[in-house]
Amino acid sequence: MNRILRTSRIAFIFVVVAILLSIYTSALYELQIKEGDSYLEASRNAIAMTKTIPAARGAILDRDGELLVYTKTVYNITLTRSTLMRNESPNSVIYDLCMTAEEHGISYTDTFPVTRIGPFSYVADMNEEQRSRLNDYFEYFKMDKDISASDLISWMREHYKIDYTVGINDARKIIGIRYEMECRLINGNLPEYNFAEDVDSEAISIIEEKEYPGVGVSVSSKRVYNTTYAAHILGYIGKMDKETYAKYKDKPGYNYNTEVGVEGVEAAFEEYLHGVDGYMRYTTDRLGNVTGILYEQGAVAGKNVYLSISLKLQKAAEDALKKTIEDINAGRSEDNKVTGGAVVIRDVNSGEILASASYPTYDLATFRENYTELAENTSRPMFNRAMQGTYNPGSTFKMVTAFAGLKNGTITRYTTIHDDSQYTRYAPDYSPKCWVYPYSHGNVDVVSALEKSCNYFFYWVGDKMGIDPIAEAARQFGFGQKSGVEITEEAGTVASPEYKKKALDEGWWAADTLITAIGQGHNNFTPLQIANYVAAIANGGTVYKTTLLKLIKSADYSRIEYENQPGVLNQIEDNDGYLTIIKQGMRAVAATGTASSEFKNYKVRVAAKTGTVQSDTSNVNSGVFVCYAPYDNPQIAISVVAEGGGSGSAIMSVAKSILDVYFSSDSYAPTVKDEYSLIR
Repeated sequence: MNRILRTSRIAFIFVVVAILLSIYTSALYELQIKEGDSYLEASRNAIAMTKTIPAARGAILDRDGELLVYTKTVYNITLTRSTLMRNESPNSVIYDLCMTAEEHGISYTDTFPVTRIGPFSYVADMNEEQRSRLNDYFEYFKMDKDISASDLISWMREHYKIDYTVGINDARKIIGIRYEMECRLINGNLPEYNFAEDVDSEAISIIEEKEYPGVGVSVSSKRVYNTTYAAHILGYIGKMDKETYAKYKDKPGYNYNTEVGVEGVEAAFEEYLHGVDGYMRYTTDRLGNVTGILYEQGAVAGKNVYLSISLKLQKAAEDALKKTIEDINAGRSEDNKVTGGAVVIRDVNSGEILASASYPTYDLATFRENYTELAENTSRPMFNRAMQGTYNPGSTFKMVTAFAGLKNGTITRYTTIHDDSQYTRYAPDYSPKCWVYPYSHGNVDVVSALEKSCNYFFYWVGDKMGIDPIAEAARQFGFGQKSGVEITEEAGTVASPEYKKKALDEGWWAADTLITAIGQGHNNFTPLQIANYVAAIANGGTVYKTTLLKLIKSADYSRIEYENQPGVLNQIEDNDGYLTIIKQGMRAVAATGTASSEFKNYKVRVAAKTGTVQSDTSNVNSGVFVCYAPYDNPQIAISVVAEGGGSGSAIMSVAKSILDVYFSSDSYAPTVKDEYSLIR
């Protein structure tokens, strides 16, 4: 019985195996014999392609989480040259694609620098990139670079075999697209050609319905600027040049076509913002249709950067600076206009920059389109005056001279000097005047000299102690050195015999010391340095390393990955309370002195100093103004500079507008100590 069962089971297995073999044999016959030719043809037609999947760049936000810059997903209409050129009539495809785009209002990419309608000429506003591509084209085809635009069109028409039944203006459409694709073949470092960028779903549907060979849809990202403010801080991204590529080529997620930060915080915090690109390896048929995915590695999004700036204060600074300059210019002739200005707002008790404004400014959203115009503008709107402009500080430097005099022992708190209106020790060769000449400030000490901005007092102090203590004090406050901010800044210069010898190959004279003591001469500082200096006075002598970075958050905002702790550049020794004396003088400036018209009855007690800078090239002086507040519990320091502003008093309303916003915001809550500072 057992033997019978075993025999039947074996027979059943043989039957099952036979059936399966028959099925497999039939399938193999179908695939290899009957349909083998078609599969062989398909395999021959399969084209392996690799596509980069760009990482979403991290967002940039202000200290309160206000979104400043972000990346959005966009859809582009792409044109693949290799697929298109296998078509029997690529020119017809291109022409029909252009006509479809124009009919439906789809703007397409054509950077060929020849006018689009005859008679043809090279475009008047050809930029450097267009010129470079055109030169590469000429060199590749061994053409005369002096060829006329009309002769170039004729040559390209013949070269691309555009039928002469096609009108010349329509031929120009085809030539523009052929040129775009050719440039990418000639220069392998150019990005993939997108026929149209950032198109909507309706446009995509229209193009897809046509089923053009070689035409497809790709996904990419676009940087979106959520504010028109802070252009000089935020900066912009762009394609890498050779020098930049050498810097990034060995880092993951970068290739020559990768866009990176070029200026501002986009460049400074590139390592956080960039992320890592992914890529996909796939196959297509001869029409460009995807037939299979071979390998895919997803992109890793960049991190989100929170800046130290407050958008609220940034708006206040830019708006107030613009309005004040425009109001001044409204009453002046063309030859005496204010040419530019800057504002820096600092947290007194850290190195954080709360706002930084430069005038004139520009719009990052239209920066690329307007680049040539901006670059050629004589007012230099792209120049960051707040951190790269260097200015004579005028009388705002008198606190340095006062500190040097007190620490040097040249004066005490109660040393009294009579203002003789004109300093005549070096007469008749040099007899500088006080600004109230022929009048006098009478008897003044260091506090009242700051209050009234008495030049004579500081001539006397500077002359008595010499230049070295003044220069040394200036360096202690951070002048003549970079502040540590992450974006491009200038170090400025501190007036000294060594500097004058090196820069001008001239000796140092007593007159140099006198004018340096009152803030004129060879001292040139950035508005950022001037704000840092005032912050150091306010906080008791700590010169912080400045920063624009608050913290870094992960791509999904779920965790803080880095929280910035700015360092200290210098700690000024002030065991004898000399800074307290200087602060008393600055408070007197705001309460009863040269800034009292704005701040005498202000709701918070302010300490300030005005400055007027004599111009060597204009009949109009420049203005500098500094302040901090509250006087008894300092929190915020401000510097304002206006090129040709006239005086510090003329621009102090800028600072008042900023203080109005700061002390009305939810971020400021008066402490018990502040109650003493509030004017009732």
